[in-house]
Amino acid sequence: MDELIYPRLLLTAAARRTDRPAFVDDDGTTERLADHVDRSLRLADAHRRHLGLSRDDRYAVLAGNSRWYVNLWHAAFLGGGVVNPLNTRLAPAELAFILRDSGSKVLYVDAAFAPLAAQLREQVPSIEHVVLIGPGDDLPVDARLDDLAAGGDPVVVDVGEDDLTVLMYTGGTTGLPKGVLHTQRTNTLNVYRMGFMFGFFTERSTFLNATPMFHAGGAMGTMGMPCSGGTTVIHGAFDPARLIADVERYEVTHTGLVPTMIGMVVNHPTFDPARFASLRMMGYGASPMPTAVLDALRTHLPHVALTQTYGMTEACAVVTCLTAEDHRRSDHVLRSAGRAAPGVELTVRDANGDPVPNGEVGEVWAKAGSFSVGYLGRPEETAAAFVNGWYHTGDAGYLDDEQYLYLVDRTKDMIVTGGENVYSSEVENALSTHPAVLQVAVIGIPSERWGEQVHAVVVPRPGSAVTEDELIAHARGLIAGFKVPKSVELRAEPLPLSGAMKVLKRELRAPYWDGRDRAID
Repeated sequence: MDELIYPRLLLTAAARRTDRPAFVDDDGTTERLADHVDRSLRLADAHRRHLGLSRDDRYAVLAGNSRWYVNLWHAAFLGGGVVNPLNTRLAPAELAFILRDSGSKVLYVDAAFAPLAAQLREQVPSIEHVVLIGPGDDLPVDARLDDLAAGGDPVVVDVGEDDLTVLMYTGGTTGLPKGVLHTQRTNTLNVYRMGFMFGFFTERSTFLNATPMFHAGGAMGTMGMPCSGGTTVIHGAFDPARLIADVERYEVTHTGLVPTMIGMVVNHPTFDPARFASLRMMGYGASPMPTAVLDALRTHLPHVALTQTYGMTEACAVVTCLTAEDHRRSDHVLRSAGRAAPGVELTVRDANGDPVPNGEVGEVWAKAGSFSVGYLGRPEETAAAFVNGWYHTGDAGYLDDEQYLYLVDRTKDMIVTGGENVYSSEVENALSTHPAVLQVAVIGIPSERWGEQVHAVVVPRPGSAVTEDELIAHARGLIAGFKVPKSVELRAEPLPLSGAMKVLKRELRAPYWDGRDRAID
């Protein structure tokens, strides 16, 4: 019997579920888990009978978060095809590339993206149907999700651990995206892993989902909470004021955010620790946590258990965890990404693929049963990334004697200045502790003298006054001289972010390296 299949968790939870809402949608609509599962089963059946989708056929989703989006995730696990969640911040040309590369036959859109569907359809011959999620009139679509589901039967079909379920594209901060393939097994292992690490999957939990459902980090809301019997409050898009209000309104007990979001919450005028009295756990990850933001969380919300996860799309998604117990320490481990999650093996290797001693920086390699089965249609890139079961993450870091992992940078973000390696995250951490700094990104820019020089892009807090010299002096007091920025750019507009709320450093680098040798990806 195949055990690592998601329907075993979801259908069991639906059978024992009370009338407590499983979902609270963006417009306040509530839905029981049994009703949600009924629609998901019908939708999977309609995919097979009415849209002609086989188990391995892809259907794409271009929409904001909603309970319907969760239906589309679950339909894939119930035998209705392979879901291909699309990054809503991508340009039309990028979306068209992914749709062509994936061969998606069906495109689901909400009202906001329906007008774009006609344009995409002209560029992507494989699209046979465009289906509307949620309300909307006079839009260029062929069908509506609710009508489609109503035409299906709530039948349970047999699925296996090796069945493909999700095709998720990388590339929010780099060049051409690659399609990462995941199965019932890889996704279900990740659910068990989250439950093992966090232990919050209960019927009494209320989880606020504000991270995009097209991102691997949204698995708590799309996969974890539904099979636990808890309630998920869904935000269609991130808004710090609304998040603060809804944590208080719905007595939210758990949430997961990226550091950029957390910084916007704690710096928002309506932030008040008293409004977070119900919150018991906050997870974070996807990008480095600025020291100043972590200090603010520990100061203002001491009752909240903080957990950090590090991972990637290829890992589906968790590789390491810095636990709540770790966060109660006051030593160096707070600068780490934690230790390997249950079932994950970690090693740090040099350029030749040989393990390096603890404390020495190299590339992080990882191995687990939840890793992707490969990149769609890219056997050479799959072979290069996955070697003898080990995934080459592209992240630079080191392990200490307690096996905590310290990430120093993406290897492509490392700055080589005057022969010295400078990791941008270390410089960003130093600058983020200045009280006038709201956002900061550090990149390497061309230098005739040094080859590359450290350059900081800083967005000051509203109403603050700070100079380039002040920021450089502040950094000099915290890090070695060769790491201190040689130049600082102060800008009023926010830093460019990917759909996963990561800073797009390639966009910051591009003007400086145009026509030069260094790749900006």
